[in-house]
Amino acid sequence: MAQESRAERRKNRNQQSEIVEDEKKGIPTDSLLEPIPNNRWLFADKVEKAIRALDAKDGLVDNRVELSDAVKSRLLTQAFIVDPAKLRILIENAPVPHPKKIGYHRALQSKLESLKGLNFEAIDAIYYRQLMINFYNMMVADIEGDLLAFAKANPTLQSLDNIESFDNNKEAKAHLYKTVGTKYPLEMLDRLDRFAAEPYADDIIAAAAKLAPRQIMTYAAPNSKYRWVIARNQDKTVKTIVDIVDRSESRFKVLQFLNQIQSGERSIAEVDKLVKDDDTYYSSLVALKISGKALSPAEIESEIANRSLLYIRKVNELHDAQDAVRFRSVERFSPEEYYFMLLGGETNEIYTSSYLGIFKRMMAKMNGESGYSLLERVKMSNFRTFIRMAAGYNTIEQFLGTMTEEEKVRLMTDFVAGLEKGSREDLKDAVDVADAFGSIKSETLKEFLQDKVRENYERVYADKRLKRSEQEKGLIIYGLLASIFNSSTDPEALQNAVENIPPINYVDINSLKNVNGEVVAQVFFYGDQDGKDSYRYFLNNFRNNKWRIDESNPHWTKIHSVEGSPVVYYANKPHDEPQDEVAQNKLADYFKSNNITPVVVIHRGHSYHLEGSLKSLTPAVKVVMLGSCGGFHNLSNVLNKAPDANIISTKQIGSFMVNDPLIRTMNDYFTAGKNLDWQLLWKDMENYFSNRSVREKELFSDYIPPNKNLGAIFIKAYRSIEMANQS
Repeated sequence: MAQESRAERRKNRNQQSEIVEDEKKGIPTDSLLEPIPNNRWLFADKVEKAIRALDAKDGLVDNRVELSDAVKSRLLTQAFIVDPAKLRILIENAPVPHPKKIGYHRALQSKLESLKGLNFEAIDAIYYRQLMINFYNMMVADIEGDLLAFAKANPTLQSLDNIESFDNNKEAKAHLYKTVGTKYPLEMLDRLDRFAAEPYADDIIAAAAKLAPRQIMTYAAPNSKYRWVIARNQDKTVKTIVDIVDRSESRFKVLQFLNQIQSGERSIAEVDKLVKDDDTYYSSLVALKISGKALSPAEIESEIANRSLLYIRKVNELHDAQDAVRFRSVERFSPEEYYFMLLGGETNEIYTSSYLGIFKRMMAKMNGESGYSLLERVKMSNFRTFIRMAAGYNTIEQFLGTMTEEEKVRLMTDFVAGLEKGSREDLKDAVDVADAFGSIKSETLKEFLQDKVRENYERVYADKRLKRSEQEKGLIIYGLLASIFNSSTDPEALQNAVENIPPINYVDINSLKNVNGEVVAQVFFYGDQDGKDSYRYFLNNFRNNKWRIDESNPHWTKIHSVEGSPVVYYANKPHDEPQDEVAQNKLADYFKSNNITPVVVIHRGHSYHLEGSLKSLTPAVKVVMLGSCGGFHNLSNVLNKAPDANIISTKQIGSFMVNDPLIRTMNDYFTAGKNLDWQLLWKDMENYFSNRSVREKELFSDYIPPNKNLGAIFIKAYRSIEMANQS
């Protein structure tokens, strides 16, 4: 089904995205009409050198960007080599005076040089292909004197990025800053230095205040260099933010109630008092979210999740206590408040037993009420994530069991519907659907979802009212979900269903070896007690005659095999914070100086440390062990930096009781020079845990091997198809 329309979509996309002759009104781009004169050769030559520098990024100047992904190679070759070469000729052939041509050469050179620092393997190739098409057409418009008209017709982020190269047209620039700025105000805040003095800055800041009030509040602080820009703004919301900054004792907590303060429903002093009690504050946040009166949906969801984690961590910490003690801190809440508390645990910090305890209390407080009524009361907030979590923790049947048949059909129909909405990068809902399907046990429910996916594919295909971008996105999503759902129980069929991505059932051992034949792994530890304990347990795996441990460096430990194929581990020492980060940075410097590239990365720490581990990922990384999952955002963050990564994750916080046997098992494959066959390796793990305690079995059951991680597989396949449609 996905295959059927892919050729059509590629054909249509090519018709739109190629730099076509009629757009240039006959200005040739394949050959020079006249030789480049000596007084302009230097500038044209600098463009040529900038193109060659981009070409050389892969180690060879051959008019090709060579990457591990052939489709991405084609896109970036076109964007960074072919199109700029055409542009260079276009500039020379354009009917404009000599100084103008010099200006264009300089603009093109500057644009190309700004691309040199990019990591080509990790960047969004589609964005940069569109960026260079936009640059090309923007220059054509400027040559023809139509830059303002072009700006009005193309109010995009690409236009905003490129307009700096055509700084001479202030009217076009002002139009883009104002129109794109109010459409994408968050992106504009990063550029505030460039336009703070302009009158249209007020409109952009007012728009940003609705989406990112916390950032505007930071800018409004008395010691902020932007205070003057914020303080002069006459927008009612911005003025209220300034009032809160000047008069509140707990400004960031009070900020959540900005609309109520602005309307006179509550005073700043009243809210200041309310937020002092943690339970009252949390309950008030949930009530505000449900009321629809919050200023920013994203802002209040983030704050509710942060407050939820405080309760979840308390429950987690008491995992060995009796339930009466363990759950005492959360006994007083309502079903709605439990609902958002469970969603807060989606960030990957909730233990299975903590989830089940809170879910049990939510169900008890519902007192026989339909789960659908609860979802209606919470305005269906992130209901796909809730369903995905319920499926993952095997509570979906219990939750659906509270509903009438009609309600179940309506809910699960909505669960799959509308996935084409949003930007092309917005895949969270689709990933939730893919992940949920992988956890659902009921064959009846699976068949229902498969039918609904097919229906939605046909709807998107036939609906002429949809925007082109939505139709293209929807066809990819539903076609891909159909393929994954139909093949999810058959590893070979699943691989065939998601063509054009690296193998999902194994990792070739040769792809992990460096020029010395070594498999290099990096392990991240942190300086809290959990990190120090994990570090100690980790080292115990290697205290035998098969490995040599070198702890002589003050910042990291090196471990290497002495039997079989060479394997080298580097683990930073878990010094007290913030020295743990210093140790990680020292190790990164050592890698850079010695041309060492880890291909296996293991995160050992709580979810709030995860960002520190992920920032060091490179496209060379082939195996990532998170120890925890956290849904779409963490999967996406990993695959943005390491597109071919096989991700091992768990539904809850990782435990050394699983992590260490898993590392030992992988090491057996590494030292034996064997491919990491996830089906065989997981059978080895299942055999190991068959003789372990109930607690250890429970922990292992929450781990997901890469070949069963449908969310990660979906993201990889979606991006591959999307790029193929652009090439």
